[in-house]
Amino acid sequence: MKRTIQNGDSIKVEYTGTFANGEVFDSSAGREPLEFTVGKGEVIPGFERAVVDMEVQEEKTFTLKADDAYGPVRKEMMLEVPQHQMPATPEPEAGMELVLRAQDGSEVSARIIKVDQGIVTIDVNHPLAGKELTFKIKVVAVTPAG
Repeated sequence: MKRTIQNGDSIKVEYTGTFANGEVFDSSAGREPLEFTVGKGEVIPGFERAVVDMEVQEEKTFTLKADDAYGPVRKEMMLEVPQHQMPATPEPEAGMELVLRAQDGSEVSARIIKVDQGIVTIDVNHPLAGKELTFKIKVVAVTPAG
């Protein structure tokens, strides 16, 4: 009898993530499989739950609502900054990607949503927040816990 994946197991998974329209947003193709320990919160909650009870070489496709992935878009993660507090070059414009440094020194990805009358609106939500995500995965290795 084959052993199924349980909490505490370290696993390697090949995956392709797509949006509802079929557009690929991420994939392990051409690089090492994703490796994580089940139950440690190292990946999004729905992804972690989906691998439990799978076996090595098993394939599965599943779709996650935003709450089981990167969560909803949160309004409090939209920042309005006076344009004069932004670097002068390059001139801020909608769609521009930024890297902000938090007070603890960590870096946060962000993007400019709009620039209007001297106010720059910056979104620091995860880029996949609020989105339904579909994953096609294949378990390629399992190292049992303990």
